[in-house]
Amino acid sequence: IENIFVRIEDLKMVITYCCRANLELMVFHRLLLRLDPAPADFEGDTVDIFGFSWVTETALVESIKLVFGLFRQKLLKLEMLVQSCSHDFGQASSLHYESEDLRHQCVLFLQYLVPVKTVPICPSEEGSRHPYEELEAQLPSALLEELFGVTLLIGRLKDIPANIQNTFIMQHQGKLFPPSWHLLHLHLDIHWSVLEILHLLGQKMHGQVVYAHQFVNLTGENLTNNSLFEENLCNLLSDLTGLAMVKYNKVRPTEALTSHHYHCTCTKELWILLIHLLEHRSKVLHTQSFWTYINTLLRPLTVRPLVEQSSGLATHCKDLMGFTWWLVTHLAMFVFIGYCFWCQYALDKITFFVFCSFGGCVCMCGLKGGLQEEQIRMHVHCCLTLCLLWEPNTATVTTLWEYYSKNLSGSFTVPWLGISGLGSMCKTPMALFEKAQSCCSPFPLGSPGHTQLYRSANSFHIFLRVLALYLAQDNAGSAPWRQIKGRVYSKFHQRRMQELSEAGLMNFLLLFVVLARQAELEDVASRVCDLLGLLPPDSPPAQRSLVWRGQLALILLFQERGLDVGAQASWLAASFSKTAREFYLKTTEPSRRLALWGPLGAYLEGVAEVFESSPGLGLSEEKLLNEGFSLLLPACRQSELSSALGFLQIMLRELRSVPPDVRLHPPSTSAAKERPLAIAAPLWAHFFPFLHSLRLSNTPTAQLADAAAGFTLLAFDLPSSAPQDLQPNPARSVMQCFGWDDMLHPLLVTRYLPHLLQNRYPDFDASAQASWVTTYLLSDSYYIPCDWLVPGKALEEQLSELTRLVLRLPEVDSLLQRAGLQSGAGSKLEPRPALEIFIKAVGRVYSRLQILSERTEMAARALDYTGDIMKYIKPYLVNKSPQEGLLMAYWAVGCLVKHWSPLLATSKAQQLLFNIVNTLLLPNSLSGLDKALRDSLPLYLQVSSMSQSQGIYLKKQLRDVISKYLDHFLPATLSIGAVANHPVLLAACEATPTPRGGALRRSILQVISDNFLQFKGHAPPPRLTTVLAFLLELLRRNIDSDPALLTMPLHSLLRCLMLVNEPQVRKTSTEALKLVVERCSPSTREAPCDQIITVLRSFVEENEGVYDRQVYSVLETLALLDQRVVLVLIPILSLSLRNTEHKRGLGKNTTLR
Repeated sequence: IENIFVRIEDLKMVITYCCRANLELMVFHRLLLRLDPAPADFEGDTVDIFGFSWVTETALVESIKLVFGLFRQKLLKLEMLVQSCSHDFGQASSLHYESEDLRHQCVLFLQYLVPVKTVPICPSEEGSRHPYEELEAQLPSALLEELFGVTLLIGRLKDIPANIQNTFIMQHQGKLFPPSWHLLHLHLDIHWSVLEILHLLGQKMHGQVVYAHQFVNLTGENLTNNSLFEENLCNLLSDLTGLAMVKYNKVRPTEALTSHHYHCTCTKELWILLIHLLEHRSKVLHTQSFWTYINTLLRPLTVRPLVEQSSGLATHCKDLMGFTWWLVTHLAMFVFIGYCFWCQYALDKITFFVFCSFGGCVCMCGLKGGLQEEQIRMHVHCCLTLCLLWEPNTATVTTLWEYYSKNLSGSFTVPWLGISGLGSMCKTPMALFEKAQSCCSPFPLGSPGHTQLYRSANSFHIFLRVLALYLAQDNAGSAPWRQIKGRVYSKFHQRRMQELSEAGLMNFLLLFVVLARQAELEDVASRVCDLLGLLPPDSPPAQRSLVWRGQLALILLFQERGLDVGAQASWLAASFSKTAREFYLKTTEPSRRLALWGPLGAYLEGVAEVFESSPGLGLSEEKLLNEGFSLLLPACRQSELSSALGFLQIMLRELRSVPPDVRLHPPSTSAAKERPLAIAAPLWAHFFPFLHSLRLSNTPTAQLADAAAGFTLLAFDLPSSAPQDLQPNPARSVMQCFGWDDMLHPLLVTRYLPHLLQNRYPDFDASAQASWVTTYLLSDSYYIPCDWLVPGKALEEQLSELTRLVLRLPEVDSLLQRAGLQSGAGSKLEPRPALEIFIKAVGRVYSRLQILSERTEMAARALDYTGDIMKYIKPYLVNKSPQEGLLMAYWAVGCLVKHWSPLLATSKAQQLLFNIVNTLLLPNSLSGLDKALRDSLPLYLQVSSMSQSQGIYLKKQLRDVISKYLDHFLPATLSIGAVANHPVLLAACEATPTPRGGALRRSILQVISDNFLQFKGHAPPPRLTTVLAFLLELLRRNIDSDPALLTMPLHSLLRCLMLVNEPQVRKTSTEALKLVVERCSPSTREAPCDQIITVLRSFVEENEGVYDRQVYSVLETLALLDQRVVLVLIPILSLSLRNTEHKRGLGKNTTLR
């Protein structure tokens, strides 16, 4: 239908642009119906012809020689204009209008001849006729002679000078044409009008032959209306064919169907009119049809040696056989237009079949003539077009098959087409299947796919389209297949099969897939197996690849028709298993193994396509998965293993994509119930053991994790399909192997877990979710450092995705909500901040719990989250590398210590805390740990907040930690920057005092007083200036007001002022003393601070009689800060002074008094 409308539109274009517009005015239609062609013309009594007025009814009868003489004058005058025509543009307009007027007068005369001659001729009895009747009776003979004279005058189209013929292809801008254009088209008008008049003359004479009596009397030769019609018709067809041959010489083979055989729309109209006129005469007068004339005209062109035809058709053509096909094809398209448009004059298809026999003859002559592929491709392309217009016959198909059966191994390439003509090898079974499908579903006529077929397909592929059309003939049943079956099968035997090249085998397979698609599938498939069995057992691997692709393409065809593929699959799988065994053997040479991977890889790709194309995997596809895979996988190299694992993922995906009602609730029949299990069983048997052996690899691939996840999800969907060693809970067993094992590589785990988190099932319990969270924490605390070790950002991306999915788990989301943290914001965080938020959420939730049982359960769950975390970070501590991993390990554990302090105080977690302190904070050597400790120590020192309620051992450990790192990070000489950024100082500073911070500062001040400010006799402690600067910064950065805390370093400060005269020491000590006194005894309080007084009293009692002068100097300094505390000490000082004087026995000490 689409073709019909395309052709009708084409015909409308003809109607629009043809010079005489016969089709538009339906003149020719009325002529064929024996009606007046132009009933509205020449209705008056007179008519103006050639500038004279004539009586309409009698002009032709009475003055036929005169009017024809005037006609010849006008014609000769137009010819003289052509000869005298110059290229002066100034005369172009006048020449055009003068030539147009001359042509119009001639055309008007020719149109006048049609209605006048249709006046009924009624012969009267001899002797009683009027003289006018005598003239009227002689009119047919006179008209015949005049028409003969006109044809002699104008000659044939081929005799027109070349410069005039060139106007066919002139491109005119506007409406001005040269005289040569008008003359050429007047010749076309005359040739058609002569045929039209002679045809109507024969109709009007009721079949009686009209003789040209005067011509016969003068020459002795017979001249009749029929002979003149035949002569002019043959000459016109020959000349139009000659013009088409000139056009063909400039046509490229790629443009054969898009380059028409006519030069302009006028010649196109003339062809169409001739076709309909001759077909009408064939039906009504039983004369030769149009195709008979064309057959007679073109058949000599296919004969060797070529001879000049009696019609004078030239034979100087670049490819006469190609021209024959080209012209016939375009003429057939015209016939198709006529068949669709002129419904009441539809052409008889018997004519087409007659010409098809000629097409078979042309095929035979052309294929035996040693033509090149570029010519044969165009011939077969034209043959396909004719088959689409008509119907292919056995002779044509047989002739073509005889040629291609002998040249099946040919390349069928056109060198000058480049790469566009090389894509004949199908790389996959699906490509072969689709290629056969395209051959069986030809493009519509006129579509770009059909017209460009020369570029996109070779001649053999076009032949297959012809063959497919032949086998798919309507109402023919299986007759075409029975006629061609023997001819096809008989061409293949053992020697012939072994002679096939790689290209020949591909063509063989494509041929039989087309036959299987269009004929009897089972019969063809069985025959293919038999023929492929004739190939030598040691055939090259490339040939084996083609054989397997062909078999898999047939399996795809079986699937398309819903037929069981068991027989084909078994044959193919056995061949695959044999090849896989050879690939596995250690004795196989590396080069041989490399070559064998070609067919093995093709098998994987093809089987994957079979599974992807199957709607329900219920046609015995599982037979393609045999023990060959158990041999193949262990022998694969990395690149080959990638392909194999990709294949496995497709198998798992397609099996899981089977509708759930089929997998979980299969049909009642036992065979249907076993289908999903039958496919899953070989996957577990031949693939899973190999995956299990790779799980501890140091270089796991993403495909390994993806395949493992696929098996896990398969275990959830079909638990009964899993092997016995994974029962009773196969899904949990697989997850234990690939997601929960401590020995797994981070790349594997972070790729594996997201698959499970994205495909959560209703039966996932809390323990499984907790295990995922455990793996998540391990990934952050242990696996994140590997991000800097793994090339690229694969691990970083996988870990980010895992983080996002873990934060969406119901259990994690519940923890975040209970802790008052936003899970939505958390899901967008990077792994490190997300881990900190999660740890903080666990700590908050635990701190808010009041019931002992809930706190115990939460502590146990938290320990499940962390697992044996010290085991995972131990390699970093032992190797002190990589540095990034060391930093991350210290940071992650530090977050636990900071946020889980109350939780770690429990009896269950206390051992973990001791282990953390001993391993991370008190190692045997600090070499290589400076940066990690400096960055994370503030997190660990938060544990001191709960040490007050712990045992003596933990208190001692914490004091050792503070003392160790105070000493380690304090510089030997005073450095303000080093002191200000001391990790212990940073840990103790906070903007608003809290009990946790206060406890830490108390421990720090205690360690400073006991370990760093103790004098040995008169000798000051080492690094005193630096220690005092640290103490001053500690007091300055915090706003503590607890006298008990602030007075802890007071005794040491007083001794420094008493015993050390170094200006920096005295300055720093004084500033620190000032901060202590001001915060302990603010001006708002009336009474002095008791704690300060107690320290001062002890200081005075300890140093009286030894450092009296120094003591009074210190008190003098203190009095400047707060007189109240010194006034309280005056009685004590007075008593102490008297006692001293008494002991010395020297009387009163005026200076001290």
